[in-house]
Amino acid sequence: MPETALGRLLKDLRGERGLTLREVAQLGEVDHAYVHRLETGAKEAPSDEVLGRLSRALRPGKRDAEMMKFLATHPAVDPDLVDAVRKDPTVTFEEFQAATSMVSRGTRPDYPTLLARIRKFMEE
Repeated sequence: MPETALGRLLKDLRGERGLTLREVAQLGEVDHAYVHRLETGAKEAPSDEVLGRLSRALRPGKRDAEMMKFLATHPAVDPDLVDAVRKDPTVTFEEFQAATSMVSRGTRPDYPTLLARIRKFMEE
Protein backbone atom coordinates (compact mmCIF):
# COMPACT_ATOMS: atom_id res chain seq x y z
CA MET A 1 0.00 0.00 0.00
CA PRO A 2 1.30 3.46 -0.86
CA GLU A 3 2.45 5.88 1.79
CA THR A 4 0.12 8.80 2.46
CA ALA A 5 0.92 12.41 3.25
CA LEU A 6 -0.80 12.06 6.62
CA GLY A 7 1.19 8.93 7.38
CA ARG A 8 4.46 10.64 6.56
CA LEU A 9 3.56 13.65 8.69
CA LEU A 10 2.60 11.47 11.66
CA LYS A 11 5.79 9.43 11.37
CA ASP A 12 7.91 12.60 11.14
CA LEU A 13 6.23 14.17 14.16
CA ARG A 14 6.66 10.97 16.15
CA GLY A 15 10.34 10.81 15.17
CA GLU A 16 10.91 14.43 16.18
CA ARG A 17 9.54 13.66 19.63
CA GLY A 18 11.61 10.47 19.83
CA LEU A 19 8.55 8.33 20.51
CA THR A 20 7.78 4.76 19.53
CA LEU A 21 4.44 3.73 18.07
CA ARG A 22 3.46 2.27 21.42
CA GLU A 23 4.40 5.46 23.27
CA VAL A 24 2.31 7.61 20.92
CA ALA A 25 -0.55 5.16 21.25
CA GLN A 26 -0.31 5.21 25.04
CA LEU A 27 -0.04 9.01 25.26
CA GLY A 28 -2.92 9.47 22.83
CA GLU A 29 -4.99 6.57 24.12
CA VAL A 30 -5.18 5.13 20.60
CA ASP A 31 -4.47 1.53 19.61
CA HIS A 32 -0.83 1.23 18.49
CA ALA A 33 -1.83 -0.94 15.52
CA TYR A 34 -4.17 1.82 14.35
CA VAL A 35 -1.36 4.40 14.60
CA HIS A 36 0.81 2.03 12.55
CA ARG A 37 -1.92 1.66 9.90
CA LEU A 38 -2.24 5.45 9.69
CA GLU A 39 1.52 5.85 9.26
CA THR A 40 1.75 3.18 6.56
CA GLY A 41 -1.32 4.29 4.63
CA ALA A 42 -3.46 1.24 5.41
CA LYS A 43 -5.90 3.67 7.04
CA GLU A 44 -6.40 7.20 5.75
CA ALA A 45 -9.23 9.05 7.48
CA PRO A 46 -9.03 9.16 11.27
CA SER A 47 -11.90 10.78 13.15
CA ASP A 48 -11.58 14.23 14.67
CA GLU A 49 -11.43 12.54 18.08
CA VAL A 50 -8.45 10.38 17.06
CA LEU A 51 -6.73 13.38 15.46
CA GLY A 52 -7.18 15.30 18.69
CA ARG A 53 -5.67 12.46 20.69
CA LEU A 54 -2.73 12.15 18.32
CA SER A 55 -2.20 15.91 18.47
CA ARG A 56 -2.06 15.79 22.25
CA ALA A 57 0.49 12.98 22.07
CA LEU A 58 2.62 14.46 19.27
CA ARG A 59 2.28 18.15 20.21
CA PRO A 60 2.67 19.52 16.69
CA GLY A 61 3.04 23.22 16.06
CA LYS A 62 0.05 25.15 14.76
CA ARG A 63 0.93 24.69 11.07
CA ASP A 64 1.57 20.96 11.45
CA ALA A 65 -1.66 20.53 13.42
CA GLU A 66 -3.57 22.29 10.63
CA MET A 67 -1.86 20.06 8.08
CA MET A 68 -2.80 16.94 10.06
CA LYS A 69 -6.44 17.94 10.12
CA PHE A 70 -6.42 18.83 6.40
CA LEU A 71 -4.63 15.63 5.35
CA ALA A 72 -7.11 13.47 7.25
CA THR A 73 -9.76 14.53 4.75
CA HIS A 74 -7.50 14.82 1.68
CA PRO A 75 -5.73 11.46 1.27
CA ALA A 76 -4.56 12.12 -2.31
CA VAL A 77 -1.99 14.79 -1.33
CA ASP A 78 1.55 13.89 -2.40
CA PRO A 79 3.73 12.97 0.62
CA ASP A 80 6.65 14.81 -1.02
CA LEU A 81 4.70 18.06 -0.65
CA VAL A 82 4.62 17.49 3.12
CA ASP A 83 8.40 17.04 3.09
CA ALA A 84 8.92 20.26 1.13
CA VAL A 85 6.65 22.26 3.42
CA ARG A 86 8.21 20.89 6.60
CA LYS A 87 11.71 21.70 5.33
CA ASP A 88 10.72 25.35 4.91
CA PRO A 89 9.24 26.81 8.10
CA THR A 90 8.28 30.00 6.24
CA VAL A 91 5.62 28.17 4.20
CA THR A 92 2.23 28.97 5.67
CA PHE A 93 -0.67 26.57 5.97
CA GLU A 94 -2.53 28.62 3.36
CA GLU A 95 0.36 28.20 0.91
CA PHE A 96 0.46 24.47 1.63
CA GLN A 97 -3.28 24.21 1.11
CA ALA A 98 -3.04 26.09 -2.21
CA ALA A 99 -0.26 23.75 -3.37
CA THR A 100 -2.44 20.70 -2.69
CA SER A 101 -4.93 21.89 -5.29
CA MET A 102 -2.34 22.25 -8.05
CA VAL A 103 -2.39 19.55 -10.70
CA SER A 104 0.90 18.52 -12.22
CA ARG A 105 0.96 16.83 -15.58
CA GLY A 106 3.94 14.74 -16.50
CA THR A 107 6.94 15.02 -14.21
CA ARG A 108 6.78 15.30 -10.46
CA PRO A 109 6.50 18.94 -9.36
CA ASP A 110 9.41 20.88 -7.95
CA TYR A 111 7.61 21.77 -4.73
CA PRO A 112 9.99 24.49 -3.49
CA THR A 113 9.54 26.34 -6.82
CA LEU A 114 5.79 25.76 -6.79
CA LEU A 115 5.51 27.06 -3.23
CA ALA A 116 7.56 30.15 -4.14
CA ARG A 117 5.22 30.84 -7.06
CA ILE A 118 2.17 30.42 -4.83
CA ARG A 119 3.67 32.81 -2.28
CA LYS A 120 4.37 35.40 -4.97
CA PHE A 121 0.83 35.06 -6.33
CA MET A 122 -0.70 35.40 -2.87
CA GLU A 123 1.34 38.54 -2.17
CA GLU A 124 0.09 40.28 -5.33
